[in-house]
Amino acid sequence: MQYSNDDDDAILQRRRTFLLGTAGALALGITARAVGASPTSAGLRHVGGADALATAASGVSGIVHPGLLVTEADMQRIRDKLAANAEPWVGGWNMMLKTNDTNLDATPRPLALVTRGVEGENYWQMVGDMVRTLHLALRWKISNDERYAKKAIEFLNAWSSTLTELGGNSNLYLASGLYGNQWANAAELMRTYSGWAEQDLARFQAMLLNVFYPKCHDFLVNHNGTEIRKVTHYWANWDLANICSIYAIGVFCDRADLMAEASGYYKTGRGNGASANNVYYLHPGYLGQWQESHRDQGHSTLGISLAGMLCEMAWNQGEDLFGHWNNRLLAGAEYVAKTNLTDTSGNALFTLPFAPYNGVFGLGTATAGTNQLRPNWELICNHYVNRKGLAAPWSEAMRDMIRPERVDGGDQPGIGTLLYARDPVAPAAPSGLSAFLSSGKVQLSWWGSAGASLYVVQRAASPNGPFAAIARVADPCTYTDVPAQGTWYYRIVALTKDAGPMLGAETARVAVPGELWLHLPLNGDVNDTSGRGQHGRLQGGTSWGAGRNGGSALQFDGRSGHVLLPDGAVSALGDVTVAVWVYLDASVVNARIFDFGSNDVAYMALLTRDGSGKLRFSSSRNQFWNEESVTADALPTGRWVHVAAALSGKVGTLYVDGKPVATADGIWINPFQLGETTQTWLGRSQYGGDPYFKGRMQDLRIYSGAQDAGFIAGLAR
Repeated sequence: MQYSNDDDDAILQRRRTFLLGTAGALALGITARAVGASPTSAGLRHVGGADALATAASGVSGIVHPGLLVTEADMQRIRDKLAANAEPWVGGWNMMLKTNDTNLDATPRPLALVTRGVEGENYWQMVGDMVRTLHLALRWKISNDERYAKKAIEFLNAWSSTLTELGGNSNLYLASGLYGNQWANAAELMRTYSGWAEQDLARFQAMLLNVFYPKCHDFLVNHNGTEIRKVTHYWANWDLANICSIYAIGVFCDRADLMAEASGYYKTGRGNGASANNVYYLHPGYLGQWQESHRDQGHSTLGISLAGMLCEMAWNQGEDLFGHWNNRLLAGAEYVAKTNLTDTSGNALFTLPFAPYNGVFGLGTATAGTNQLRPNWELICNHYVNRKGLAAPWSEAMRDMIRPERVDGGDQPGIGTLLYARDPVAPAAPSGLSAFLSSGKVQLSWWGSAGASLYVVQRAASPNGPFAAIARVADPCTYTDVPAQGTWYYRIVALTKDAGPMLGAETARVAVPGELWLHLPLNGDVNDTSGRGQHGRLQGGTSWGAGRNGGSALQFDGRSGHVLLPDGAVSALGDVTVAVWVYLDASVVNARIFDFGSNDVAYMALLTRDGSGKLRFSSSRNQFWNEESVTADALPTGRWVHVAAALSGKVGTLYVDGKPVATADGIWINPFQLGETTQTWLGRSQYGGDPYFKGRMQDLRIYSGAQDAGFIAGLAR
């Protein structure tokens, strides 16, 4: 099976191929039974258990070595399991040995120039040596046979003394990402070997910093020339490969600044590799639609693999990217895993929910492909299930289908059964509970408990109860409730075989049919009178002018004046109503009444006048390529006008002076999907080139539900 990973400027170039692994020779001399417990040798720093990890060999700024995909504690676990002839570790070990990559008769084939994506490309020559070096390093770390250490060093030194440049078309950025990451991982394992001369280690660091890192950094900053107009041009795996490479190079080279660059981009970047964008949409039950799911499953599973590697490396350095944004990677992994589960004939077992994805490569309306058996599920399962005690049923099903994991063909190491398998911890209680109105109903989602068979949904009219069971739910971990009008409290109980009933950590509150969420009267200050304390802050050219019916209103100068609301001010909401009085001094194209987002990729906005001369309420998670909108005639100037935008489920409605003027279906992106917005603005656009609002505003109200026409008419009086 072949998959194109090229951009549209290189569409005629040869297509990228995912190899399924190389058939190896018989297992080499060392068997699981021959591996001694806790081997040590000159130069090998041994760490006895997870608690000792903090005292492992450290570089500058407390960087732990070895501390990329595996730590010394991980190596000790592997040694112990192999010494005990325990499965699945023995199976994982044999999968590595059968490739014959640890053949001691092999010799390096270094190149000065490695090319990818052009005629005569030669990158597979480097990939073969890179994979071999990683396996040699692992075999030394596990078996303590110094012959493999010496051979690994021979390969590392040959390449660091020869390679000077990466070349090709845009695909050179895949080489910088995929291979810089894995070279750094191989070298990191060899840091503790006393036979690697200091000057040789320094030369390998220089190779990574001078040949690989500049390309990785340039890609994340410029995206091969697409950064300004279409930053989401490149698929998620391109970003993730380069993020991984920067992080791994940072650890091996003792560069905390590079580690921060990589983790920072994953958390807050604009490209598709950032966590907010690689999981495009959260469906109920925390099924996270992956950015490439409508493309193919080869690249979708690659994205999960790369994101998992980044999170594992960061975890081993003390940063929890796995848990970022309520376990967002797990949401994506479960979606991709469920997509790829098949029956014995290779037919997809499930049809996944799908939010339309419209980008530079066209419109996607459903998942594409299935049955991609990439070896990337052990890492996911062994963190979320065996480290954290969470449920990940679809990832576990994929893991079990392909265990023991094979060696990958070059995009990633593979052999996850050997590297990541661990004994499970006790199950965790249900967690991450969210609850909001969607189409007027209460939508609940939560993370389940490892080994749980059922979940009991409980509801009460008071936070202190009494709570009554209203439903019993299996998978997925979601429930939609239709309670009477009032304020309701929800909690989840997991029913597990071994741990018994486990009460979830959170109690969620929802008001039906909604409540005043934020209220800025804007008559002399920007304080929130809703009782939630979500006060605004004046920015730039603002002042106080004449209000309607006396009093004062906030004046925006049209050049820099705007209001900054607190981060995530509306992020807990599904259905929403935003209502405000406005007085436009001028009707300027693309000026915003409000724009809630964190950048120009994902936002919800109300424009006074768009390029077609219309009032427009829009939301997007893919810049202007995928804006979902409802439009009406532009607002008048020179008088006070009451305007409101309401979203109920996927139906948006615009109101002007208390009357509904336009309705449209198909608006998928609600405030909850935007997450913890950091640029929650009144009067300013996420796009830096757009004009500021010029005029006055008064009485901003945000409600946690889609208020009806009668209610909004009352606000307009």
